[in-house]
Amino acid sequence: MILKVKPALFLKGQIHLPASKSYSIRASIISACGGASSIKNLSDCDDAQVARRIAHDLTKQSKVFQVGESGTTLRFLLPLLSLYTKTALVKGCGTLVGRPNVHLCESLRRQGMDIRGHGPKESVPIVYKGGELKGGLVDIDGSLSSQFISSLLIALPQLKVDSSIVITGKEMVSADYIVMTNQILKLAGIRIKQVSPRKYLIKGNQKFKGLKNFTVPSDYGLAAFPMASAALLPSKVVLKGHLKDDLIQSDGHILEFLKAMGVVFKKISTAIDIRGPFNLKGGTFSLKNSPDLVPIMAVLGLFAKGQTKLVDIHHARAKESDRISDLREELLKVGADVKETENSLIITPKDSYKTNQLLDSHQDHRLAMAWTILGLKIGCQVKDIECVRKSYPSFVKDIKSLL
Repeated sequence: MILKVKPALFLKGQIHLPASKSYSIRASIISACGGASSIKNLSDCDDAQVARRIAHDLTKQSKVFQVGESGTTLRFLLPLLSLYTKTALVKGCGTLVGRPNVHLCESLRRQGMDIRGHGPKESVPIVYKGGELKGGLVDIDGSLSSQFISSLLIALPQLKVDSSIVITGKEMVSADYIVMTNQILKLAGIRIKQVSPRKYLIKGNQKFKGLKNFTVPSDYGLAAFPMASAALLPSKVVLKGHLKDDLIQSDGHILEFLKAMGVVFKKISTAIDIRGPFNLKGGTFSLKNSPDLVPIMAVLGLFAKGQTKLVDIHHARAKESDRISDLREELLKVGADVKETENSLIITPKDSYKTNQLLDSHQDHRLAMAWTILGLKIGCQVKDIECVRKSYPSFVKDIKSLL
């Protein structure tokens, strides 16, 4: 479906922010590992619904698992297979086909699992033919995705033996997501000891005690889109939600990025109040720990004074789309000055842009939402807007409510 977005003169109203997709997935999978859990404010997005279904399938010792397009759920599931079933077939679809799992599968094979994905990237479908995690020393490359490390942190406490995770690779990316996993594990009674940035110690025979009464926080990564729209346009916007900062969110960096660009807003534990527009400033922003913010930060950079450089983002190429090349390809359609390297995007603002261009989401929910916000500024058409269901089903309705 193509969404036609016209330039907006003024944005006004309230939005109730969606729940965090990342926390919803973690809460569902970890709650399946044992104990009693009462989880409130779970996201209703496609990926979160997949996680709830997979959590149920694990407890039923299923043989076939359909993870849809959820990369997080897929990665969390793979080490758990050896604990809940003897053989399994893991299927996926859409943007998940072709996404890499090679580092995780290689680590699991070294651990004793007979598991292999499709092709050199070991994408879905993935076949598990048996074998068990043996524990002890577990090494995993952390240069592509933190989800690989998080998946092991969930599985290894359930073994009878103690384990240690050693993270290899040139660098660690998205480290905040590992902290996020640890925070939920701690709430479930699991203790992980981090002895260095690249090493974790995990006692065996730990018992999952459940999440008791857990409320999923609102999603800062999704709040970034209406916040950006309010920063770019005359506006009076209030974003309501569960915004306590006791639980880390990698995409919470959007708050400091916006402040650095000159955006002023008021934030309390239940709301964000933002009244634009603002004269945005460019700068250099490291998105090493928040690759999901690349699309909307690029859009903001189009209207900032001076260059905007988004750096440390090579891992953004392995998301639902290549969030460097695909993003640049679409922005060129509106006449943007965008240059890419393997690890960065450089945006030089221009005085005007082409209007009403058809921008392809590449089936990437975050590109689709970023193009919608761009459309509110200059007017455009967004191809395959329905892919926003992956994280924010009510996105279009919420944005329309501000017009």
